[in-house]
Amino acid sequence: QVQVVESGGGLVQAGGSLRLSCAASGSIFSINTMDWYRQAPGKQRELVAAITGGGRTSYADSVKGRFTISRDAANNTVFLQMNSLKAEDTAVYYCYADVVVIDPYRYLEVWGQGTLVIVSS
Repeated sequence: QVQVVESGGGLVQAGGSLRLSCAASGSIFSINTMDWYRQAPGKQRELVAAITGGGRTSYADSVKGRFTISRDAANNTVFLQMNSLKAEDTAVYYCYADVVVIDPYRYLEVWGQGTLVIVSS
C-alpha cells in the first residue's frame, strides 16, 4: 500500500507564510507527479501546484509568484512554500500522488487526508 501524509497547516495572518509537507510512503517504484490541491468551503477542489518526477513544476495563476513547490526526491517528499498569503488562500490543502508501485507492478493514485490552512485578514 501507498499513503501520503500532509503536515504544516495552521492559522496565519494575511501576508504571512506557511510551509506544507507531504511524504509518500510504501512500495513506490517511481513517482509520476506529486501535486497540491485545495478546497475552500463551498468550492470545488482545485489544483494549486504540481511537480513531476522529472522536476517540472506548474502553478495555478492565483498562486504564481507566491507559492513554490519543491521536492526531496530521495525521500518521496514534496513541499509547498506559501508566501504573501491571502484570506482567499484559506482552504483544506490536499496532497496527491500518481505513482508506480511494484508487486504487482501498477499505477496508483493516492490522496492524503488534507491539512487546513486558515489565513486571517
